[in-house]
Amino acid sequence: MEALTEINLAEKKPDYRGKVRDIYDLGDTLVLTASDRLSAFDVVFDQGIPERGKILTRISNHWFKVFHEIKNHIIETNVEKFPPPFSNYKEELGERSVWVKKAQRIDFECVVRGYLLGSGYKEYTETGSVCGVKLPDGLKKSEKLPSPIFTPATKVDKGHDENVSFEYMKEKIGAELAEKLRDLSINIYTKGYKKLLEQGILLADTKLEFGLLDDEIILIDEILTPDSSRFFKADEYEKCAAEGVNPPSLDKQIVRDYLETLDWNKQPPAPKLPQEIINKTKEKYLEIEKIVLCVSQG
Repeated sequence: MEALTEINLAEKKPDYRGKVRDIYDLGDTLVLTASDRLSAFDVVFDQGIPERGKILTRISNHWFKVFHEIKNHIIETNVEKFPPPFSNYKEELGERSVWVKKAQRIDFECVVRGYLLGSGYKEYTETGSVCGVKLPDGLKKSEKLPSPIFTPATKVDKGHDENVSFEYMKEKIGAELAEKLRDLSINIYTKGYKKLLEQGILLADTKLEFGLLDDEIILIDEILTPDSSRFFKADEYEKCAAEGVNPPSLDKQIVRDYLETLDWNKQPPAPKLPQEIINKTKEKYLEIEKIVLCVSQG
């Protein structure tokens, strides 16, 4: 099956095309469509991962139901119930699109970390802190943190999001809103962690996005997908943590690891990916989808 990297509707052009999603602006609402495009190191590849957009959308839609107590942007997930002309494009948009309320986006990514990984570990070795959060001495790479920490990042449309302190976030959007977002994000992470642990999976970290609609906070974009979160198998984690190395994650880390072996400056144009890397990445996405869909909605 070929990857669907470009979604072209005869009657409608997207108002915004991101790394993965196409956005159609209908005034008070939006249609969000997830393509099979792949990005790594902020570079979009000519090749995509077949079915990737559908997998991400199905995972996110399931989590929105699991977190039914939190208001979100979803209006409809069945394309046949979308407003025209979108309802006429079941083949192109089916399973990879959602019709949502348009909210005022809060321009911070709400990141929650439960483990000492990646850039967080690098910063910890240099400063003993992660995004201004002081951590105990002597923590090892991949170690579980004493409790989840909230480490926001600025949300930008192009380039890299920048990690910032919680104090900076409070200065920009106000202490009351920032504290609500922090508490809500940690609660989502904690509930997701417990649900996935029942399936033998560890939720290492996640990033969430929120918006304001009628002065209320609502959850937007996606939730606990392999594009916004890192998942580890619990049994693999134990072995790797003991050795002080990162455990394999159920996402596109296979692509990143492959790219690190190349003499590539992480600037466009992107190198061509071997079919084996594409196939293995799709398998990881399907694997985490199968696990997530077993998570109960109760």
